[in-house]
Amino acid sequence: MDRGFLFGDGVYEVFPIYNNNIFGLDSHLNRLQTGLDAINITNPHSNIEWLKLIKKVISFNKDINQAVYLQVSRGCDEDRKHTHNTLTPTVYIQSTGIQPRTKDSLLSGKSVISREDIRWLQCNTKATSLLANIMYSQEAKELGSEEAILYRDNVVTEGSSSNVFIVKNDCIFTHPKGQHILPGITREVVIKTAKLLNLKIKENAFDMTSLMNADEVWITSSTREILPITTVDNKIINNGLAGPIWSVIYDQYQTLKTLKE
Repeated sequence: MDRGFLFGDGVYEVFPIYNNNIFGLDSHLNRLQTGLDAINITNPHSNIEWLKLIKKVISFNKDINQAVYLQVSRGCDEDRKHTHNTLTPTVYIQSTGIQPRTKDSLLSGKSVISREDIRWLQCNTKATSLLANIMYSQEAKELGSEEAILYRDNVVTEGSSSNVFIVKNDCIFTHPKGQHILPGITREVVIKTAKLLNLKIKENAFDMTSLMNADEVWITSSTREILPITTVDNKIINNGLAGPIWSVIYDQYQTLKTLKE
């Protein structure tokens, strides 16, 4: 009778762990709280309690880098019905080993497909109800692609499980925050990193034509990190190799991962 199972009534977070250090802990916990508030679930733990739980899960596999998945559903009811009374939230946590890809292995980039974005208009909530997203992801997998980049009214929004960046004339662009995209933690790190390196970056929407004619295309997520895209719908982007601005951002991101928070 758990509403997470029956309705996808819950939110989740994924915490990347490098050398037993939780990367972006505060940002992830803040987004978890924002998601819970958005769908009116009371946070069952304080940030200190969450930290203890996450560290306990990490402790079972200290010698590997990990992605800790944390899900909070509304809880179990007495029967399956759309409405609910006050319930005790259910917490589920798991850890999966991750092996970040080396820079050399990424230089030739990855391929993606593009698809119309038919999802609901609250994509900025990291909800567990991800049916459209997994259908896009599965289609990309079956076509031998890394990801599906989505567009709404010809405007690129995000990937099925990532944020999208393009570079044109040495300026970086990504879709602004709002109801059409999930505000990724890695996305925020990239934006801050670009500004620190005095690179031009704009949170401006761009269309499919701009995507196809970009000098560089990247996707970002907590487990993918910053992934260069060199083929979109079988069209080669620029010269089919990861670009120089991606390289600078990627190197700085790797340095940030080694810092203790």
